[in-house]
Amino acid sequence: MKVNVEKCVKDYQEAPLLNSLKDYSQMDIVCFDVPGHVRAQGVEVLNDYFGENIMKMDINSSPLMDNVSNPRTIIKDSQNMLAKAYGADEAFFITNGTTGAIHIMILSTINQGDKILIPRNIHKSVINALILSGGHPIFIQPEFDNSLGISLNVSLNCIKDALDKHKDIKAVFLLNPTYYGACSDIEEIVKLCHSKGVLVLVDEAHGAHFNFNNDLPISAMNAKADMSAVSIHKTGGALTQASALLVNSKNIDVNKVQQTINMIQSTSASYLLMASIDGARLNLETNGESQLSRALNLSRYAKYKINKIKGIKVISKEMLENNGVESIDETKLCINVRGLGLTGFEVYDLLYQNYNVQVELGDIYNILALISIGTTKSDVDKLIKALDSISKSNMSNEKIKYIDIKQINPIVKLKPRDAFYKNKESVILEESINRVCGESIMAYPPGIPIIAPGEIVTKEIIEYIKTLKANNAYLTDMKDKSLNTIVVIKD
Repeated sequence: MKVNVEKCVKDYQEAPLLNSLKDYSQMDIVCFDVPGHVRAQGVEVLNDYFGENIMKMDINSSPLMDNVSNPRTIIKDSQNMLAKAYGADEAFFITNGTTGAIHIMILSTINQGDKILIPRNIHKSVINALILSGGHPIFIQPEFDNSLGISLNVSLNCIKDALDKHKDIKAVFLLNPTYYGACSDIEEIVKLCHSKGVLVLVDEAHGAHFNFNNDLPISAMNAKADMSAVSIHKTGGALTQASALLVNSKNIDVNKVQQTINMIQSTSASYLLMASIDGARLNLETNGESQLSRALNLSRYAKYKINKIKGIKVISKEMLENNGVESIDETKLCINVRGLGLTGFEVYDLLYQNYNVQVELGDIYNILALISIGTTKSDVDKLIKALDSISKSNMSNEKIKYIDIKQINPIVKLKPRDAFYKNKESVILEESINRVCGESIMAYPPGIPIIAPGEIVTKEIIEYIKTLKANNAYLTDMKDKSLNTIVVIKD
């Protein structure tokens, strides 16, 4: 089928890549290029499971469909629209998740030996980016709520003190929001950093929706941060793994950013993922305000109902009287279950196994449920009913579990890159005290390192790992999956 340009020009203007991909998939083209399934002609099971439309849109770069490594037409137009939607100067499609966007963000700004200020509750992708770049992390602790057992966000004063102490910091890395929805005073932090000539890089994986409703916290781009990595798939509606890198270009070498993207990202970037970003952006611009208002109303309804359940409370900004929390993303229901005598891990499992309810995560004291643009009232009512049932079944437990959760201040002996390339050995966990760790260990989700390469193993860290193991936390990234041993640097 030949594309009718006049017919699709309006659609093209609204979603260039999404609509062009659809038109291209309907053209009568004989394919002698990749992918090898040739529109599923060679793999019928994929056609049966995914459908003919999806398979025909799984294409590789072609003269008509532009190339993400050097976008000039359709992809360029779509990325420009994405930048405009987010109030950025530039936007780039990233198809290997916000992990890839974070790697690109750091590699394009942080050179070997450059110091970067980082909160301890960062995602593991930041540590891995420093292994790649050779950057030198200076860790700061976010504020912490002991009664709730969660890390919050960093305070303006904490950033100020660190910049005063380390005059040669090149960049500050922020979370907007944290996994639990806590946002710092990002506008004032950006102003402070820029007054000192320091870049601001932001992990906005869970804030892709912020720019589209005024009742949500401010986005990194609107706060004038230099770069932000956003998971369009997490809260914006795109397909899983579809993310974006947003840039305010005043202090950033955009050409180096594109070069870094070409170094890190596949030359066969998925058109399905890129087109889903284009479609999600169009939806957010068109329907985002109303959809997010509905999500916020559902979240407030859920909070009201859940707070009436014995032993359970939804965390709110009013409960977090702390300098590290300027605002809260209300679409994230952080539900404290400590009063049930159960851990969040146990409630997570009960919801899934007994009630067919899947929440985002469980930790020692909490579960996290995300209310998104696709959530319905029926979904929320099922969650409320399940939590009420769990409460009634467990309130006979007289002993309420108390686990002392502490913030662990890492002692950095080696830069992550140096530690990564050192010779290593495995030793018994209990015998690793005062050794330099050679691997990352973390609970996933959220993927925040308990210890990372180059840090000293302490008794406190070992005890925390044992606590997580005893409570069936899902620990990952270590060589010994049973965690009886740990990888350390050879003396």
